[in-house]
Amino acid sequence: MIQRVLALPGTVVLLTLVLSPPSQAQEQWSWPEKTQNIQVLPKEWPGTRLQPVMTGFARTLGVRCAHCHVGEQGQPLSSYDFASDENPNKDRAREMLKMLRMINGQLAKIEPSGDQRVNMWCHTCHNGKPRPMTLGEELSEAYRLHDITTALAKYKDLKENYYGMGSYRFDDMALNDLGYQILKDDVEAAISIFKLSTDEFPESWNVWDSLAEAYMKAGQTQLAIANYRKSLELNPSNTNAANMLKKLQAKNADE
Repeated sequence: MIQRVLALPGTVVLLTLVLSPPSQAQEQWSWPEKTQNIQVLPKEWPGTRLQPVMTGFARTLGVRCAHCHVGEQGQPLSSYDFASDENPNKDRAREMLKMLRMINGQLAKIEPSGDQRVNMWCHTCHNGKPRPMTLGEELSEAYRLHDITTALAKYKDLKENYYGMGSYRFDDMALNDLGYQILKDDVEAAISIFKLSTDEFPESWNVWDSLAEAYMKAGQTQLAIANYRKSLELNPSNTNAANMLKKLQAKNADE
């Protein structure tokens, strides 16, 4: 059964509960009839009405209760302070829900292009991720905040956990774009990204062309020539590779 209400973005953090007595065992914990500190969702909703909504939000964002509420993952739910606003993700989610309503209000003014009107939902952006970032954005952030080693490890981790789920586009463009972002400031780091791209997408002529360009910028002429040749082998119509080969070979002859 499809429950559209489960897709409201971020509201997994909006539930605050009147909990069962602390002495009650976790397996006996149940959703209470009354709730506290509800600010965006309907205040009259009982806990049983919120249960499928909260479960849906958690799955859509790929998170658990502790991501948004005050509590420790793996501990009994009776130990959580659901009414607390201490976790900043709760306010973020409230604002996201308000944003969603504004977006859908604006969409309602647009003439539908199909037989049914398009709506924004939680999974439209999050798609199983706590932060709705593209693969390129995730890798760029890892490099910016840490280093190229962290970015490469991040790619491996994301691929292991999300490949085939539609959360990220694991194609050659994400790595290629990141490589060029880095190339102007850190040639060796860019080479690492382009080498990963050739490992991941060996049949893509474009990634070999990009790696060749990075080697050329690094002054490694022979490696640049080898990679331009590989790109041209995969795509004989690659005029850029053909032209660069002529220039590099002429330079070699002069030297």
